Amino acid sequence: MTHDHDLVLRPTPAQTEAALNPPPGRNGGDLVVETLAGLGATTVFGLPGQHALGMFDALRRSSLRYVGLRVENNAGFAADAYGRITGEAAPLLLSTGPGALTSLAALQEAAAASAPVLAISSQIPTAGLGGGRHGYLHELPDQAASFRGVVKSVHTVRTQSQIPSAIAAAWRSALTVPHGPVWVEIPQDVLLAETPLPVVTAMDATPEDVVPRPELTAVAADLLSNASRPAVIAGGGVVRSDASGKLRALAEKLNAPVVTTFGGKGAFPWEHPLSLQSWLEDRHTTDFLEDADVLLVVGSGLGELSSNYHTFKPRGRVIQIEADPGKLESNHPALGIHADARLALQALLETVTDRPDESAPRRVRQLLAKVADRIASQELTLEQEVLASVRRALPATSPSFWDMTILAYWAWSAFDPKGANTMHSAQGAGGLGYGFPAALGAAAADPSRPVLAVSGDGGALYSIAELATAKQYGLNVTWLIVDDGGYGILREYMTDTFGQATATELTRPDYVALAESFGVPGVRTTPETLETDLTKALATPGPSVVVLPAVLRMFAPTHLGQ
Repeated sequence: MTHDHDLVLRPTPAQTEAALNPPPGRNGGDLVVETLAGLGATTVFGLPGQHALGMFDALRRSSLRYVGLRVENNAGFAADAYGRITGEAAPLLLSTGPGALTSLAALQEAAAASAPVLAISSQIPTAGLGGGRHGYLHELPDQAASFRGVVKSVHTVRTQSQIPSAIAAAWRSALTVPHGPVWVEIPQDVLLAETPLPVVTAMDATPEDVVPRPELTAVAADLLSNASRPAVIAGGGVVRSDASGKLRALAEKLNAPVVTTFGGKGAFPWEHPLSLQSWLEDRHTTDFLEDADVLLVVGSGLGELSSNYHTFKPRGRVIQIEADPGKLESNHPALGIHADARLALQALLETVTDRPDESAPRRVRQLLAKVADRIASQELTLEQEVLASVRRALPATSPSFWDMTILAYWAWSAFDPKGANTMHSAQGAGGLGYGFPAALGAAAADPSRPVLAVSGDGGALYSIAELATAKQYGLNVTWLIVDDGGYGILREYMTDTFGQATATELTRPDYVALAESFGVPGVRTTPETLETDLTKALATPGPSVVVLPAVLRMFAPTHLGQ
Protein backbone atom coordinates (compact mmCIF):
# COMPACT_ATOMS: atom_id res chain seq x y z
CA MET A 1 0.00 0.00 0.00
CA THR A 2 1.25 3.50 -0.87
CA HIS A 3 0.46 6.34 1.53
CA ASP A 4 0.34 9.99 0.52
CA HIS A 5 3.27 10.78 2.73
CA ASP A 6 5.35 8.20 0.87
CA LEU A 7 5.01 10.07 -2.43
CA VAL A 8 8.05 12.10 -3.43
CA LEU A 9 8.24 14.30 -6.51
CA ARG A 10 11.10 13.14 -8.74
CA PRO A 11 13.18 15.84 -10.46
CA THR A 12 13.34 15.89 -14.24
CA PRO A 13 16.72 15.40 -15.92
CA ALA A 14 16.86 19.15 -16.63
CA GLN A 15 16.14 19.94 -12.98
CA THR A 16 18.80 17.48 -11.88
CA GLU A 17 21.36 19.08 -14.21
CA ALA A 18 20.46 22.57 -12.94
CA ALA A 19 20.75 21.42 -9.34
CA LEU A 20 24.16 19.81 -9.90
CA ASN A 21 25.50 22.84 -11.77
CA PRO A 22 23.98 25.99 -10.26
CA PRO A 23 24.93 29.28 -11.94
CA PRO A 24 28.00 31.00 -10.46
CA GLY A 25 27.98 34.33 -8.64
CA ARG A 26 25.02 33.60 -6.37
CA ASN A 27 24.91 34.38 -2.64
CA GLY A 28 22.54 33.91 0.28
CA GLY A 29 20.48 36.82 -0.98
CA ASP A 30 19.76 34.85 -4.15
CA LEU A 31 18.24 32.09 -2.02
CA VAL A 32 15.92 34.72 -0.52
CA VAL A 33 14.65 36.14 -3.80
CA GLU A 34 14.49 32.71 -5.47
CA THR A 35 12.35 31.44 -2.60
CA LEU A 36 10.03 34.44 -2.83
CA ALA A 37 9.63 33.96 -6.58
CA GLY A 38 9.01 30.25 -6.05
CA LEU A 39 6.25 31.06 -3.57
CA GLY A 40 4.56 33.28 -6.14
CA ALA A 41 5.71 36.75 -5.09
CA THR A 42 6.05 39.28 -7.90
CA THR A 43 6.66 42.59 -6.08
CA VAL A 44 8.78 43.45 -3.03
CA PHE A 45 8.95 46.64 -0.99
CA GLY A 46 11.74 47.92 1.18
CA LEU A 47 14.77 50.08 1.77
CA PRO A 48 18.40 48.91 1.55
CA GLY A 49 20.93 49.02 4.34
CA GLN A 50 24.51 47.88 4.83
CA HIS A 51 23.74 44.49 6.36
CA ALA A 52 21.01 43.74 3.81
CA LEU A 53 23.00 44.46 0.63
CA GLY A 54 23.24 40.78 -0.22
CA MET A 55 19.46 40.63 -0.64
CA PHE A 56 19.30 43.79 -2.69
CA ASP A 57 22.17 42.74 -4.95
CA ALA A 58 20.29 39.52 -5.65
CA LEU A 59 17.23 41.47 -6.82
CA ARG A 60 19.02 42.43 -10.04
CA ARG A 61 19.35 38.73 -10.88
CA SER A 62 15.68 38.18 -10.15
CA SER A 63 12.36 38.73 -11.92
CA LEU A 64 10.93 40.37 -8.79
CA ARG A 65 9.84 43.98 -9.11
CA TYR A 66 11.25 46.25 -6.41
CA VAL A 67 9.41 49.31 -5.09
CA GLY A 68 11.67 51.29 -2.80
CA LEU A 69 10.30 53.81 -0.34
CA ARG A 70 12.14 56.50 1.59
CA VAL A 71 11.28 55.43 5.15
CA GLU A 72 11.03 51.84 6.41
CA ASN A 73 7.73 52.49 8.18
CA ASN A 74 6.22 53.80 4.96
CA ALA A 75 7.54 50.74 3.11
CA GLY A 76 5.69 48.66 5.70
CA PHE A 77 2.46 50.59 5.08
CA ALA A 78 2.88 50.06 1.32
CA ALA A 79 3.37 46.31 1.81
CA ASP A 80 0.35 46.24 4.13
CA ALA A 81 -1.87 47.77 1.44
CA TYR A 82 -0.47 45.50 -1.26
CA GLY A 83 -1.40 42.54 0.92
CA ARG A 84 -4.91 43.88 1.58
CA ILE A 85 -5.57 44.48 -2.13
CA THR A 86 -4.12 41.23 -3.50
CA GLY A 87 -4.57 38.82 -0.59
CA GLU A 88 -0.93 37.81 -1.14
CA ALA A 89 1.88 38.02 1.37
CA ALA A 90 3.78 41.20 0.50
CA PRO A 91 7.55 40.87 0.99
CA LEU A 92 9.20 43.75 2.88
CA LEU A 93 13.02 43.83 2.76
CA LEU A 94 14.73 45.70 5.60
CA SER A 95 18.11 46.19 7.20
CA THR A 96 19.26 45.57 10.75
CA GLY A 97 18.64 47.57 13.93
CA PRO A 98 17.33 51.08 13.20
CA GLY A 99 15.97 50.08 9.80
CA ALA A 100 14.15 47.11 11.26
CA LEU A 101 12.82 49.00 14.29
CA THR A 102 11.52 51.87 12.14
CA SER A 103 9.02 49.43 10.60
CA LEU A 104 7.39 48.48 13.91
CA ALA A 105 4.43 50.89 13.75
CA ALA A 106 3.54 49.67 10.25
CA LEU A 107 3.77 46.04 11.36
CA GLN A 108 1.49 46.81 14.32
CA GLU A 109 -1.09 48.20 11.88
CA ALA A 110 -0.75 45.10 9.68
CA ALA A 111 -1.24 42.90 12.73
CA ALA A 112 -4.30 44.83 13.91
CA ALA A 113 -5.83 44.79 10.42
CA SER A 114 -4.78 41.20 9.59
CA ALA A 115 -2.77 42.25 6.54
CA PRO A 116 -0.29 39.64 5.26
CA VAL A 117 3.21 41.16 5.28
CA LEU A 118 6.37 39.04 5.01
CA ALA A 119 9.11 41.15 6.58
CA ILE A 120 12.65 39.89 5.89
CA SER A 121 15.41 41.69 7.73
CA SER A 122 19.14 41.30 7.86
CA GLN A 123 20.92 40.66 11.15
CA ILE A 124 24.39 41.28 12.50
CA PRO A 125 26.92 38.57 11.51
CA THR A 126 26.29 35.09 12.90
CA ALA A 127 29.18 35.40 15.36
CA GLY A 128 27.32 38.23 17.10
CA LEU A 129 24.06 36.36 17.70
CA GLY A 130 23.24 35.15 21.18
CA GLY A 131 23.02 38.31 23.26
CA GLY A 132 26.69 39.14 23.77
CA ARG A 133 27.87 42.73 23.22
CA HIS A 134 30.21 42.57 20.23
CA GLY A 135 29.87 46.15 19.07
CA TYR A 136 28.62 45.44 15.57
CA LEU A 137 26.98 48.29 13.71
CA HIS A 138 23.18 48.24 14.36
CA GLU A 139 23.61 45.54 17.02
CA LEU A 140 20.72 44.69 19.35
CA PRO A 141 21.01 42.05 22.10
CA ASP A 142 17.91 40.33 20.73
CA GLN A 143 16.47 41.98 17.63
CA ALA A 144 13.70 39.39 17.27
CA ALA A 145 12.42 40.20 20.77
CA SER A 146 11.35 43.64 19.52
CA PHE A 147 8.98 41.95 17.05
CA ARG A 148 7.58 38.98 18.95
CA GLY A 149 4.81 41.03 20.55
CA VAL A 150 3.80 42.54 17.21
CA VAL A 151 3.97 39.89 14.47
CA LYS A 152 2.36 36.44 14.14
CA SER A 153 5.62 34.50 14.03
CA VAL A 154 9.39 35.04 14.12
CA HIS A 155 11.88 32.98 12.12
CA THR A 156 15.65 33.35 12.70
CA VAL A 157 18.00 31.89 10.07
CA ARG A 158 21.58 30.88 10.88
CA THR A 159 22.68 29.03 7.74
CA GLN A 160 21.95 29.31 4.03
CA SER A 161 20.26 25.91 3.95
CA GLN A 162 17.63 27.24 6.39
CA ILE A 163 16.60 30.19 4.18
CA PRO A 164 14.02 28.49 1.88
CA SER A 165 12.30 26.59 4.70
CA ALA A 166 12.19 29.61 7.03
CA ILE A 167 10.71 31.90 4.37
CA ALA A 168 8.19 29.24 3.31
CA ALA A 169 7.11 28.72 6.93
CA ALA A 170 6.73 32.48 7.38
CA TRP A 171 4.74 32.75 4.13
CA ARG A 172 2.36 30.01 5.32
CA SER A 173 1.98 31.76 8.68
CA ALA A 174 1.22 35.13 7.09
CA LEU A 175 -1.50 33.65 4.86
CA THR A 176 -3.15 31.32 7.37
CA VAL A 177 -6.20 33.12 8.76
CA PRO A 178 -6.15 35.42 10.50
CA HIS A 179 -3.64 36.91 8.08
CA GLY A 180 -0.89 39.02 9.56
CA PRO A 181 2.73 40.19 9.45
CA VAL A 182 5.59 37.77 10.06
CA TRP A 183 9.29 38.31 10.69
CA VAL A 184 12.33 36.57 9.18
CA GLU A 185 15.88 37.66 10.02
CA ILE A 186 19.07 36.52 8.31
CA PRO A 187 22.64 37.40 9.35
CA GLN A 188 24.73 39.63 7.08
CA ASP A 189 27.41 37.02 6.48
CA VAL A 190 24.82 34.39 5.51
CA LEU A 191 23.38 36.78 2.93
CA LEU A 192 26.76 37.78 1.49
CA ALA A 193 28.51 34.41 1.31
CA GLU A 194 28.63 32.68 -2.08
CA THR A 195 26.30 29.70 -2.09
CA PRO A 196 26.86 26.24 -3.58
CA LEU A 197 23.18 25.41 -3.10
CA PRO A 198 21.01 24.84 -6.18
CA VAL A 199 18.53 27.40 -7.41
CA VAL A 200 15.32 27.35 -5.36
CA THR A 201 12.34 26.39 -7.52
CA ALA A 202 8.63 26.00 -6.65
CA MET A 203 7.94 25.97 -2.92
CA ASP A 204 4.91 24.46 -1.21
CA ALA A 205 3.61 26.78 1.50
CA THR A 206 -0.14 26.30 1.18
CA PRO A 207 -1.86 28.01 4.13
CA GLU A 208 -4.07 25.95 6.39
CA ASP A 209 -7.86 26.32 6.33
CA VAL A 210 -9.59 27.20 9.60
CA VAL A 211 -12.77 25.14 9.30
CA PRO A 212 -15.77 25.60 11.62
CA ARG A 213 -16.90 22.74 13.83
CA PRO A 214 -20.18 21.47 12.35
CA GLU A 215 -21.91 21.00 15.72
CA LEU A 216 -21.38 24.70 16.45
CA THR A 217 -22.66 25.94 13.09
CA ALA A 218 -25.69 23.65 13.55
CA VAL A 219 -26.53 25.37 16.85
CA ALA A 220 -25.92 28.80 15.32
CA ALA A 221 -28.17 28.00 12.35
CA ASP A 222 -30.97 26.90 14.67
CA LEU A 223 -30.69 30.08 16.75
CA LEU A 224 -30.75 32.32 13.67
CA SER A 225 -33.58 30.46 11.96
CA ASN A 226 -35.81 30.81 15.02
CA ALA A 227 -34.85 34.36 16.02
CA SER A 228 -37.46 37.11 16.25
CA ARG A 229 -35.07 40.04 15.73
CA PRO A 230 -31.74 38.78 14.34
CA ALA A 231 -29.01 41.24 13.38
CA VAL A 232 -25.49 40.97 12.01
CA ILE A 233 -22.26 42.84 12.70
CA ALA A 234 -19.86 42.25 9.81
CA GLY A 235 -16.18 42.97 10.39
CA GLY A 236 -12.99 43.00 8.39
CA GLY A 237 -12.80 39.22 8.39
CA VAL A 238 -15.69 39.14 5.91
CA VAL A 239 -13.77 41.41 3.52
CA ARG A 240 -10.46 39.58 3.88
CA SER A 241 -12.05 36.17 3.22
CA ASP A 242 -13.94 37.51 0.19
CA ALA A 243 -17.21 36.45 1.82
CA SER A 244 -19.40 39.51 1.17
CA GLY A 245 -21.53 37.58 -1.34
CA LYS A 246 -22.19 34.81 1.17
CA LEU A 247 -22.98 37.37 3.87
CA ARG A 248 -25.55 39.05 1.63
CA ALA A 249 -27.19 35.71 0.79
CA LEU A 250 -27.40 34.76 4.47
CA ALA A 251 -28.80 38.15 5.52
CA GLU A 252 -31.46 37.98 2.83
CA LYS A 253 -32.40 34.43 3.80
CA LEU A 254 -32.78 35.47 7.43
CA ASN A 255 -34.10 39.01 6.80
CA ALA A 256 -31.41 40.15 9.23
CA PRO A 257 -30.24 43.80 9.23
CA VAL A 258 -26.45 44.17 8.83
CA VAL A 259 -24.08 46.82 10.14
CA THR A 260 -20.43 46.83 9.08
CA THR A 261 -17.54 47.78 11.31
CA PHE A 262 -15.07 50.42 10.15
CA GLY A 263 -12.64 47.65 9.20
CA GLY A 264 -15.46 45.80 7.44
CA LYS A 265 -16.49 48.65 5.16
CA GLY A 266 -17.96 47.22 1.96
CA ALA A 267 -18.75 43.82 3.46
CA PHE A 268 -22.45 44.54 2.78
CA PRO A 269 -24.02 46.79 0.10
CA TRP A 270 -24.51 50.31 1.48
CA GLU A 271 -27.92 50.89 -0.11
CA HIS A 272 -29.35 47.42 0.52
CA PRO A 273 -32.77 47.44 2.28
CA LEU A 274 -31.19 45.51 5.17
CA SER A 275 -28.11 47.74 5.43
CA LEU A 276 -27.59 49.62 8.70
CA GLN A 277 -24.46 51.04 7.02
CA SER A 278 -21.58 51.78 9.42
CA TRP A 279 -22.99 54.08 12.07
CA LEU A 280 -21.40 52.31 15.02
CA GLU A 281 -20.50 55.51 16.87
CA ASP A 282 -24.20 56.20 17.32
CA ARG A 283 -26.43 55.35 20.26
CA HIS A 284 -29.43 54.66 18.02
CA THR A 285 -27.43 51.92 16.28
CA THR A 286 -26.13 50.60 19.60
CA ASP A 287 -29.69 50.39 20.94
CA PHE A 288 -30.85 48.57 17.79
CA LEU A 289 -28.10 45.96 18.11
CA GLU A 290 -28.67 45.54 21.83
CA ASP A 291 -32.33 44.80 21.08
CA ALA A 292 -31.49 41.88 18.76
CA ASP A 293 -32.49 38.56 20.31
CA VAL A 294 -29.79 36.80 18.24
CA LEU A 295 -26.74 38.77 17.12
CA LEU A 296 -24.34 37.25 14.59
CA VAL A 297 -20.85 38.80 14.75
CA VAL A 298 -18.68 37.76 11.79
CA GLY A 299 -14.98 38.61 11.51
CA SER A 300 -14.89 41.15 14.34
CA GLY A 301 -13.61 41.09 17.91
CA LEU A 302 -16.08 43.84 18.95
CA GLY A 303 -13.24 46.06 20.07
CA GLU A 304 -13.37 49.67 21.15
CA LEU A 305 -14.42 51.26 17.85
CA SER A 306 -16.82 48.43 16.94
CA SER A 307 -18.68 48.62 20.25
CA ASN A 308 -19.25 52.38 20.54
CA TYR A 309 -16.29 52.55 22.91
CA HIS A 310 -17.37 49.49 24.91
CA THR A 311 -20.80 50.94 25.73
CA PHE A 312 -22.48 48.18 23.70
CA LYS A 313 -24.16 45.65 26.02
CA PRO A 314 -26.01 42.97 24.04
CA ARG A 315 -29.10 41.55 25.71
CA GLY A 316 -29.71 38.67 23.31
CA ARG A 317 -27.71 35.60 22.34
CA VAL A 318 -24.42 36.38 20.58
CA ILE A 319 -22.87 34.13 17.93
CA GLN A 320 -19.27 35.10 17.15
CA ILE A 321 -17.39 33.76 14.12
CA GLU A 322 -13.71 34.70 14.35
CA ALA A 323 -10.48 33.34 12.86
CA ASP A 324 -8.35 34.77 15.68
CA PRO A 325 -8.98 32.61 18.77
CA GLY A 326 -7.72 35.41 20.99
CA LYS A 327 -10.71 37.54 19.97
CA LEU A 328 -13.33 34.86 20.62
CA GLU A 329 -15.52 35.98 23.53
CA SER A 330 -12.82 38.45 24.59
CA ASN A 331 -15.44 41.19 25.09
CA HIS A 332 -18.80 39.39 25.32
CA PRO A 333 -19.96 35.85 26.13
CA ALA A 334 -20.98 34.13 22.92
CA LEU A 335 -21.35 30.93 21.00
CA GLY A 336 -17.77 31.20 19.76
CA ILE A 337 -16.96 29.59 16.41
CA HIS A 338 -13.26 29.57 15.55
CA ALA A 339 -13.28 29.66 11.75
CA ASP A 340 -12.58 31.58 8.58
CA ALA A 341 -15.58 33.81 7.88
CA ARG A 342 -16.14 32.43 4.38
CA LEU A 343 -16.23 28.79 5.46
CA ALA A 344 -18.48 29.51 8.44
CA LEU A 345 -20.93 31.62 6.42
CA GLN A 346 -21.12 28.84 3.81
CA ALA A 347 -21.94 26.32 6.55
CA LEU A 348 -24.70 28.58 7.87
CA LEU A 349 -26.09 29.16 4.38
CA GLU A 350 -26.45 25.41 3.94
CA THR A 351 -28.26 24.88 7.26
CA VAL A 352 -30.43 27.91 8.12
CA THR A 353 -34.06 27.99 7.09
CA ASP A 354 -35.75 30.98 5.46
CA ARG A 355 -37.06 33.48 7.99
CA PRO A 356 -39.75 35.76 6.51
CA ASP A 357 -39.91 39.20 8.14
CA GLU A 358 -41.46 42.13 6.30
CA SER A 359 -40.72 44.46 9.22
CA ALA A 360 -36.91 44.29 8.94
CA PRO A 361 -36.47 46.83 6.09
CA ARG A 362 -38.87 49.21 7.82
CA ARG A 363 -36.91 49.02 11.08
CA VAL A 364 -33.69 49.69 9.13
CA ARG A 365 -35.22 52.80 7.50
CA GLN A 366 -36.42 54.08 10.86
CA LEU A 367 -32.98 53.69 12.40
CA LEU A 368 -31.17 55.43 9.54
CA ALA A 369 -33.68 58.29 9.74
CA LYS A 370 -32.90 58.72 13.44
CA VAL A 371 -29.17 58.79 12.68
CA ALA A 372 -29.67 61.34 9.89
CA ASP A 373 -31.76 63.56 12.16
CA ARG A 374 -29.11 63.45 14.88
CA ILE A 375 -26.36 64.51 12.47
CA ALA A 376 -28.56 67.16 10.81
CA SER A 377 -29.23 68.78 14.18
CA GLN A 378 -25.50 69.54 14.62
CA GLU A 379 -25.14 71.88 11.61
CA LEU A 380 -22.20 70.05 10.04
CA THR A 381 -23.02 70.88 6.44
CA LEU A 382 -19.41 71.60 5.41
CA GLU A 383 -18.17 68.20 6.57
CA GLN A 384 -21.00 66.32 4.86
CA GLU A 385 -20.51 68.26 1.61
CA VAL A 386 -16.76 67.62 1.58
CA LEU A 387 -17.28 63.89 2.10
CA ALA A 388 -19.98 63.80 -0.58
CA SER A 389 -17.65 65.59 -3.01
CA VAL A 390 -14.97 62.98 -2.42
CA ARG A 391 -17.46 60.18 -3.03
CA ARG A 392 -18.71 61.70 -6.29
CA ALA A 393 -15.18 62.30 -7.57
CA LEU A 394 -13.82 58.85 -6.75
CA PRO A 395 -14.56 56.13 -9.34
CA ALA A 396 -16.70 53.35 -7.87
CA THR A 397 -14.02 50.67 -8.30
CA SER A 398 -11.11 52.76 -7.03
CA PRO A 399 -9.66 51.95 -3.61
CA SER A 400 -9.15 54.67 -1.03
CA PHE A 401 -6.71 54.82 1.90
CA TRP A 402 -7.43 57.09 4.84
CA ASP A 403 -5.05 58.42 7.46
CA MET A 404 -6.07 59.17 11.03
CA THR A 405 -7.80 62.49 10.34
CA ILE A 406 -11.23 64.04 10.93
CA LEU A 407 -12.46 63.44 7.38
CA ALA A 408 -11.50 59.76 7.78
CA TYR A 409 -13.46 59.52 11.03
CA TRP A 410 -16.47 60.83 9.13
CA ALA A 411 -15.78 58.30 6.38
CA TRP A 412 -15.73 55.40 8.82
CA SER A 413 -19.38 56.04 9.58
CA ALA A 414 -20.74 57.94 6.57
CA PHE A 415 -18.78 56.96 3.44
CA ASP A 416 -20.24 54.49 0.94
CA PRO A 417 -17.25 52.37 -0.20
CA LYS A 418 -19.17 51.08 -3.26
CA GLY A 419 -17.78 47.59 -2.84
CA ALA A 420 -15.75 45.20 -0.72
CA ASN A 421 -12.02 45.74 -0.21
CA THR A 422 -12.07 49.30 -1.56
CA MET A 423 -11.82 51.40 1.63
CA HIS A 424 -8.95 51.02 4.09
CA SER A 425 -7.70 53.06 7.01
CA ALA A 426 -5.26 52.89 9.89
CA GLN A 427 -7.97 52.33 12.48
CA GLY A 428 -6.48 48.97 13.45
CA ALA A 429 -3.52 50.40 15.35
CA GLY A 430 -4.39 54.07 14.92
CA GLY A 431 -1.00 55.44 13.88
CA LEU A 432 -0.42 58.54 11.77
CA GLY A 433 1.12 58.50 8.30
CA TYR A 434 -0.69 55.49 6.82
CA GLY A 435 -2.77 56.96 4.00
CA PHE A 436 -0.28 58.00 1.29
CA PRO A 437 2.32 55.20 1.47
CA ALA A 438 -0.49 52.64 1.70
CA ALA A 439 -2.08 54.09 -1.42
CA LEU A 440 1.28 53.73 -3.19
CA GLY A 441 1.30 50.04 -2.30
CA ALA A 442 -2.23 49.64 -3.68
CA ALA A 443 -1.26 51.43 -6.90
CA ALA A 444 1.70 49.06 -7.28
CA ALA A 445 -0.69 46.14 -6.81
CA ASP A 446 -3.16 47.34 -9.45
CA PRO A 447 -2.00 50.15 -11.77
CA SER A 448 -5.19 49.91 -13.85
CA ARG A 449 -7.27 52.16 -11.59
CA PRO A 450 -6.54 55.41 -9.75
CA VAL A 451 -6.08 55.28 -5.99
CA LEU A 452 -7.07 57.97 -3.49
CA ALA A 453 -5.13 58.81 -0.33
CA VAL A 454 -6.66 61.11 2.31
CA SER A 455 -4.56 62.74 5.05
CA GLY A 456 -4.64 65.65 7.40
CA ASP A 457 -1.64 67.94 7.39
CA GLY A 458 -0.29 66.26 10.53
CA GLY A 459 -0.38 62.82 8.95
CA ALA A 460 0.89 64.17 5.62
CA LEU A 461 4.11 65.36 7.23
CA TYR A 462 4.88 61.76 8.26
CA SER A 463 5.08 60.64 4.65
CA ILE A 464 5.87 63.69 2.52
CA ALA A 465 9.15 62.06 1.43
CA GLU A 466 7.16 59.43 -0.43
CA LEU A 467 6.26 61.99 -3.08
CA ALA A 468 9.67 61.05 -4.44
CA THR A 469 8.61 57.40 -4.53
CA ALA A 470 5.35 58.24 -6.27
CA LYS A 471 7.21 60.23 -8.90
CA GLN A 472 10.00 57.70 -9.39
CA TYR A 473 7.61 54.82 -10.10
CA GLY A 474 4.83 56.86 -11.72
CA LEU A 475 2.27 55.50 -9.26
CA ASN A 476 -1.31 56.46 -9.97
CA VAL A 477 -2.21 58.03 -6.62
CA THR A 478 -4.07 61.25 -5.90
CA TRP A 479 -3.33 62.58 -2.42
CA LEU A 480 -5.98 64.76 -0.77
CA ILE A 481 -4.46 66.73 2.11
CA VAL A 482 -6.95 68.48 4.39
CA ASP A 483 -4.87 71.26 5.92
CA ASP A 484 -6.18 72.73 9.16
CA GLY A 485 -2.82 73.86 10.50
CA GLY A 486 -2.45 71.23 13.19
CA TYR A 487 -3.58 67.97 14.71
CA GLY A 488 -7.25 68.78 14.28
CA ILE A 489 -8.86 65.96 16.24
CA LEU A 490 -6.41 66.37 19.15
CA ARG A 491 -7.11 70.10 19.14
CA GLU A 492 -10.81 69.29 19.42
CA TYR A 493 -10.34 66.66 22.15
CA MET A 494 -8.15 68.94 24.26
CA THR A 495 -10.38 71.97 23.87
CA ASP A 496 -13.44 69.95 24.89
CA THR A 497 -11.65 68.36 27.86
CA PHE A 498 -9.31 71.07 29.14
CA GLY A 499 -10.73 74.28 27.68
CA GLN A 500 -7.71 74.87 25.45
CA ALA A 501 -5.33 72.89 23.27
CA THR A 502 -1.58 72.39 23.76
CA ALA A 503 1.04 71.11 21.28
CA THR A 504 -1.50 70.72 18.48
CA GLU A 505 -0.55 73.62 16.17
CA LEU A 506 1.75 73.11 13.18
CA THR A 507 3.61 75.51 10.93
CA ARG A 508 2.09 75.14 7.47
CA PRO A 509 4.36 74.47 4.51
CA ASP A 510 3.07 75.24 1.05
CA TYR A 511 1.97 71.73 0.13
CA VAL A 512 1.34 72.63 -3.51
CA ALA A 513 4.84 74.07 -3.94
CA LEU A 514 6.26 71.13 -2.00
CA ALA A 515 4.57 68.63 -4.32
CA GLU A 516 5.73 70.51 -7.39
CA SER A 517 9.30 70.47 -6.10
CA PHE A 518 9.12 66.67 -6.41
CA GLY A 519 7.77 67.00 -9.94
CA VAL A 520 4.25 66.07 -8.77
CA PRO A 521 1.42 68.38 -9.89
CA GLY A 522 -0.48 70.06 -7.07
CA VAL A 523 -3.57 72.22 -6.76
CA ARG A 524 -5.09 74.23 -3.93
CA THR A 525 -8.84 73.71 -3.82
CA THR A 526 -11.92 74.86 -1.88
CA PRO A 527 -14.96 72.97 -0.64
CA GLU A 528 -16.87 74.38 -3.64
CA THR A 529 -14.28 73.26 -6.23
CA LEU A 530 -13.13 70.05 -4.50
CA GLU A 531 -15.21 67.67 -6.61
CA THR A 532 -14.00 69.19 -9.88
CA ASP A 533 -10.34 69.35 -8.84
CA LEU A 534 -10.35 65.85 -7.37
CA THR A 535 -12.09 64.38 -10.42
CA LYS A 536 -9.50 65.93 -12.72
CA ALA A 537 -6.58 64.74 -10.59
CA LEU A 538 -7.91 61.18 -10.41
CA ALA A 539 -8.42 61.11 -14.18
CA THR A 540 -4.82 62.20 -14.85
CA PRO A 541 -2.29 59.32 -14.85
CA GLY A 542 0.50 59.44 -12.30
CA PRO A 543 0.71 61.03 -8.85
CA SER A 544 -0.96 64.31 -7.89
CA VAL A 545 -1.73 66.35 -4.78
CA VAL A 546 -4.93 68.23 -3.96
CA VAL A 547 -4.75 70.52 -0.92
CA LEU A 548 -7.95 71.58 0.87
CA PRO A 549 -7.40 74.28 3.52
CA ALA A 550 -10.34 73.70 5.87
CA VAL A 551 -11.15 73.23 9.54
CA LEU A 552 -13.53 70.31 9.84
CA ARG A 553 -15.41 69.26 12.98
CA MET A 554 -16.48 65.87 14.25
CA PHE A 555 -20.08 64.98 14.96
CA ALA A 556 -20.89 64.72 18.66
CA PRO A 557 -20.10 61.35 20.24
CA THR A 558 -22.84 59.30 21.87
CA HIS A 559 -20.71 57.11 24.13
CA LEU A 560 -20.24 59.92 26.67
CA GLY A 561 -23.90 59.98 27.65
CA GLN A 562 -24.74 63.03 25.55
